[in-house]
Amino acid sequence: MKYVPSGRTIKARCTTIKAWELPKQESALAPPGVWTNADMDPVPPENQTWTLWTWMAYWATDTINLGTWETASSVIAVGLNWRDAIPVMVVGTSCVAIPMVLNGALGARLHIPFSVAVRSSFGYYLAYFCIVSRSILAMFWLGIQGANGAQCITIMLAAIWPSYNRIPNQLPASAGITTQGMVSYFLFWIIQLPLLLIPPTRLRYLFLVKIVAAPVTAIATLGWIVHKAGGSGELFNIPETVHGSTKAYLWLSCMSAVTGSWATLACNIPDFSRYARSSKGQYIQLPFLPLIFTACGILGIVTTSASFVVYGKYLWNPLDIVAHWLDSPAGRAAAFFAALSWYIAQVGTNITANSISAANDLTVMFPRWVNIKRGCIIAAVIGGWVIVPWKILSSAETFLAFMGGYAVFLAPMAGIIASDYWLVKRQNIDVPALYDPYGRYRYVGGVNWRAAVAFLVAVGPNLPGLAYSINPTGTHISQGAIHLYTFDWLFGFVTGIVLYTGFSLAFPAKESLLGHTIFGHEQSDGDERSDGEYGDKVSSDHPKYGLGTTGHSNAEKGFA
Repeated sequence: MKYVPSGRTIKARCTTIKAWELPKQESALAPPGVWTNADMDPVPPENQTWTLWTWMAYWATDTINLGTWETASSVIAVGLNWRDAIPVMVVGTSCVAIPMVLNGALGARLHIPFSVAVRSSFGYYLAYFCIVSRSILAMFWLGIQGANGAQCITIMLAAIWPSYNRIPNQLPASAGITTQGMVSYFLFWIIQLPLLLIPPTRLRYLFLVKIVAAPVTAIATLGWIVHKAGGSGELFNIPETVHGSTKAYLWLSCMSAVTGSWATLACNIPDFSRYARSSKGQYIQLPFLPLIFTACGILGIVTTSASFVVYGKYLWNPLDIVAHWLDSPAGRAAAFFAALSWYIAQVGTNITANSISAANDLTVMFPRWVNIKRGCIIAAVIGGWVIVPWKILSSAETFLAFMGGYAVFLAPMAGIIASDYWLVKRQNIDVPALYDPYGRYRYVGGVNWRAAVAFLVAVGPNLPGLAYSINPTGTHISQGAIHLYTFDWLFGFVTGIVLYTGFSLAFPAKESLLGHTIFGHEQSDGDERSDGEYGDKVSSDHPKYGLGTTGHSNAEKGFA
């Protein structure tokens, strides 16, 4: 039976914050004095169910959405042609697939989430900066997908009640949305809200529905528009409108926009790879992500090109094509089901890529008050309304600027996490110590200054460019700073790796370096391990836990 709060509980929650406090959960690894959440523990073997095919299904469902379709189309909208758009998509997604695999390996082997894994590189307390940054940006993307998908609701309602298209607009042009659009957006958000609460263990059913609905609809739309146009249109013959160095920097800027759209997952992919049955299955991401993203982008380019022949203008959004089907009863039925498929695609992406990630972060930041369900609701409110996502999507230029903008902070973060695991720690992590504020990953006051300096130096040079992209008329910076910002993600990722690795080798934190991995929890048969890698609950060098002053874990001292 589901929990239903009593009248007394409801009254208390309306009058005092204390009533919202959650019962303290026991953790398998965290010390008794640390308020934590059992969901942040390593995933037990019985829940490590993701296989190679799960990874392929995950990316097939996560990538095929309106955002991917419009990203490819936006590349052409800013002055490049299809010959530029395809390599932009391939190179951009390949760049982000590399940290996706490097950081995914951490979760697949240790079965811990991003919010715990990041403590190894940034330190126990500085990790919260990464968690806050990532959660805010995940909520941004949650809102973006929702604003993109509101048109699905408009088409579905207009297919049932054509008069819905005649709702008069009462909002000013500066609002960036019409009255009808706002109604549709609210309905999208309120219907999506309970779906965001689906437990991660039941998401495989959503994968099955989306992997059928979205690709079939995309291919059917392409087939119909090409047949109607008698070909793929003239978009493939349109020359570029930019040349020389301007073209080069615009190409790099578009590439950064592509990488930026997945920059969040490049950091928090352990949130999903932790469920992997084998540490090797997640490597399929390296070829599969660029392949499926580019395929979806090509569908968008061909469909957009053919739309000009049929309608006399380029329709970058597939829902704009579907909206034209509302002119006939048979077309209205097709429009309803096509819009429903794209709705499922948008909600599915929001759940897998944004809502769960943001909720995990909020749970770690506020374990006393927030669990996964509450985190999903908070993320939905902030992402759906506070950031005003419909304003961000008001033009192709704004969309690309936003995508590249938040990658400024995530790129060095991804580079530092990857270099810490592969180059500095050499894959040897003390998992129990990651849950201990006084353990070996405390560094100096909970901060690893090597990661802090590397992050600041990697982010700093791109801040003027970020300001310029947001307000080009009111910001005056050098041309060099503008050009640097065009490849902000690549610069931040590489700079973060080089600086963090250099600092760690020149000034090693010896207490954090091990010769083997200390898991501290039961491993599945698919995990690679050597003797002596099991441990018990985390220990500490802090006397409050009565475990000595060496800073070593129980597992390393032989107490397991």
